[in-house]
Amino acid sequence: MQRTYELMFIVRPDMADEDVDKLIGTLESNVTTAGGTVKHTERMGKRRLAYTVRKFNEGLYILLTLQGTGEMIHEVERRLRVAEPVIKFISVRVDEEHKRLDKIKALRASRVKRSPASASAPAASVVAAPAAEPAAEAGSAPATATV
Repeated sequence: MQRTYELMFIVRPDMADEDVDKLIGTLESNVTTAGGTVKHTERMGKRRLAYTVRKFNEGLYILLTLQGTGEMIHEVERRLRVAEPVIKFISVRVDEEHKRLDKIKALRASRVKRSPASASAPAASVVAAPAAEPAAEAGSAPATATV
């Protein structure tokens, strides 16, 4: 069963761009040989880490969006564990989240929305009714003041 995963990993900040490209290419080839596909690759750049990891305070963040089976993701994670330049990684299954968001969008689209003209008409009649009552009271107020 093909599922969608996001795989984010952090590599050492002192790595050369050519080495990072080579690492990404190796991971992409591992995914394709395991029967998966790489939908998107995003290099997020160098960022500061929340805490020191392997004596590094910064790292290069890379996000891969993959589509494949659970066995494929296990193989990729195994290779990331033994890769020396990789500091940290996490993989998250996101296809269920996409299904949930699509369902919410469909539900919101199916709801009947009021047009601005029909929404303002009931508000105008509600505002007009209370305005008439103080006018009637104002007419009786001077009569009591003269007595």
